[in-house]
Amino acid sequence: MSTPTKDPWARVRAATPARVGLGRSGTALPTKHSLEFQYAHARARDAVHRQVDLACLEDDLAPLEVVRVNSAAADRATYLRRPDLGRRLEEGSRLSPEISTAPDIVFVIADGLSADAVQTHAAAVTRAAMEALPEFTIAPVFLASQARVAIGDEIGAMLGARLVILLVGERPGLTVADSLGAYLTYRPEVGRRDSERNCISNIHGQGGLDYATAARKIAWLTREALRIGVTGTALKEDAEVLGDTTVDILPD
Repeated sequence: MSTPTKDPWARVRAATPARVGLGRSGTALPTKHSLEFQYAHARARDAVHRQVDLACLEDDLAPLEVVRVNSAAADRATYLRRPDLGRRLEEGSRLSPEISTAPDIVFVIADGLSADAVQTHAAAVTRAAMEALPEFTIAPVFLASQARVAIGDEIGAMLGARLVILLVGERPGLTVADSLGAYLTYRPEVGRRDSERNCISNIHGQGGLDYATAARKIAWLTREALRIGVTGTALKEDAEVLGDTTVDILPD
């Protein structure tokens, strides 16, 4: 009687959510793994095309004051084809209510490429980050539809904010479809480069950053940015303070 062969991929699969060593059935993947892949692909596509329920998100943020704005992309299809339009406010946009004093910080929540991420995580992360930054003046929360990261620069500049913190749905993958990213930009103005921002990525509930950890990182970067007057490649994470999770600088 032959001894069963040990699975050489078992240790690798235990260390990563990536699909490795799945085996085969004839010339194809086993049915179970094939169906799991199709489900993950469908979930990622849905996250990209689904619309954020803004009314529900406002309820989740209450009693915080909320302002809705739109990008220059008229609809979801245009947004996906024209990234440049998602980076600017629609023509003629005016930010209300009027703010008499320029705030230290403005939080912007952009739907980005994953409505699921924004719907599930954005309100909780915003609240946790605000609670971690009690010493600063904070503008109303802006909800930006059909929006990409750079739209926060225009909003922040119009308000005269010292720093914009933009939460956005990250591009879905086949492992996680609801990952949220937080981008910080000092002295926001139209034309800021990606190298002038810091990004905290991978905020979600399936092995990613939890809300408290994400808020702690946002708060640390915010204080450092306002202290030294810079974000981006010139602002490095202090691993001893924040732990080992990477703070990235990523393109939109």
